[in-house]
Amino acid sequence: MQGLPPRSFRSWSARALQLVLGLWLTTLVPSAAAEQKLDFNGYELHYVVIPTTFLDAKTSAKYEITRARDRALVNLSLLREGEGLTVEALTGTVKNLLSQTQTLRFTEVIEGDAVYYLAELKHSDRDILTFDVVVTPPNGTATELTFQQKMYADQ
Repeated sequence: MQGLPPRSFRSWSARALQLVLGLWLTTLVPSAAAEQKLDFNGYELHYVVIPTTFLDAKTSAKYEITRARDRALVNLSLLREGEGLTVEALTGTVKNLLSQTQTLRFTEVIEGDAVYYLAELKHSDRDILTFDVVVTPPNGTATELTFQQKMYADQ
């Protein structure tokens, strides 16, 4: 075993390699670690937009969601101290860079203690969409959430 470096050097180099790979991976996927939420008046509004192709056929059929390359799903949930809440009012629009606007039609879904709101939308490949959502929590004041997301349609 003359060709192998001492054990302490091997374990140090393995840790250094793990650190470098970890840092490299976080630069490739910065949004994976980012939490998308808005904190206001003691509430947390969590939001995510995903391609409908991420859903399996059983789930999309259950919620009557069209799976297609040019479709996405907005998922919102309102929490207070980790408890899912229903909202008094929820409206939203999405606009592309050409100012073409779609109204988001949210459907309330209650599964056990979880309450969330789903809306489908159509998009083009590489669309940069601006979402404007107004949510009114129980006995609360309306709050606006605005965010952008780039969408892709697999070719």
